[in-house]
Amino acid sequence: MTDTALTPEDRARHHRRFQKEWEKLGPGSKFWEVVKRAALGVYNDGFIHAGNLAYLALMTLFPFFITAAWVLSVLGENDETVRAVASFLSVLPGDVADLLRKPLADVLTARTGSLLWLGGIVGLWTVGSFVETIRDIFRRAYGTKASASLLKSRIHLSLAIVGSVIIALFSFLVQGVLTAAEQFIYRLLPWAEGVAGWLGIARLIPAAFMFGALYMLFYSVTPSKYRHSHSRKWPGALFTTLWWVSMTAGLPLVLSNLGGYDLTYGSLAGVVVMLLFFYLIGLGLVFGAHLNAALAEPVQPTLEATPAEATTKG
Repeated sequence: MTDTALTPEDRARHHRRFQKEWEKLGPGSKFWEVVKRAALGVYNDGFIHAGNLAYLALMTLFPFFITAAWVLSVLGENDETVRAVASFLSVLPGDVADLLRKPLADVLTARTGSLLWLGGIVGLWTVGSFVETIRDIFRRAYGTKASASLLKSRIHLSLAIVGSVIIALFSFLVQGVLTAAEQFIYRLLPWAEGVAGWLGIARLIPAAFMFGALYMLFYSVTPSKYRHSHSRKWPGALFTTLWWVSMTAGLPLVLSNLGGYDLTYGSLAGVVVMLLFFYLIGLGLVFGAHLNAALAEPVQPTLEATPAEATTKG
């Protein structure tokens, strides 16, 4: 008999510990109820909301970058807009990036001086309408209704949008710098491949900034009753970030293996792929909203005590 052998009593205690851990994750547990609640929310409303978000994302993409150019001009960083756009396009499927590259460049070139300020203000309002749609998704997830006035709501949203724009743009810039540094090391300094590997890990930094931007968004659109409570906002933002990164990496691979979608949609193939990408991101965002709402629900007390509890109370 070895030292690692277990007696029947030890096996029974080990089984009970395993059973307790399984009860925390299995059917009827808090974890299971949260996942089921979030999945049902997506099943009931998620597909409709994801379609709306995909359409609105396409409509507000240009106003978003006009607003970004306006914010950067206020900060005195006019030249960074082009780099931010290039970094953003690098995380999109090739057809989508090719479709957007020239129109975005033309729009940003045409917006200078007072026209840029006017476009930034209009773009801020347009993007605010998009975020207001996201806020409605959160209201439905939490089962609440609007309480603040439209003007007050838009002011708060505008401040949150500006903050999120700054964080998102900084994420794009960091990603561009790290990509350039990695390519420089691979091509000119082959003996330093270890450093390039560390830079590859450091490319997770933009995902961290994306999480920060999404957290600000989730916090700003959470109903006030739950925004200022102890209910957690980060799980939904974290899930949406991981979902976004996964879709960015996985969708181009899936499309390249399938192929032929350009024969089906013709010149609109890039638009369709972009709508599909934003649709999938919308599904992740809706799940994140319902995940936070499920976590905010109070734990229901059990109606029946366990045999051990009944013996203790008796």
